[in-house]
Amino acid sequence: MKLELDISGSPPRAGISNGNEAEVKPKKRICCACPNTKKLRDECIVEHGEDACTKWIDAHLRCLRAEGFKV
Repeated sequence: MKLELDISGSPPRAGISNGNEAEVKPKKRICCACPNTKKLRDECIVEHGEDACTKWIDAHLRCLRAEGFKV
């Protein structure tokens, strides 16, 4: 087993790298991401129920994934 010391001065990264450094990382908290699709999704669910709003739910999930969230 080989241990390496990082002397670059940068803070340690949380978690274990899977070797895919090109992976998109979220830049904000999930509650603050995609406010437009979140609003449309929530309004639709309140007015029509979850079953009638799959279009908006899917749109919000796509937006969250594009922001780097794994949902």
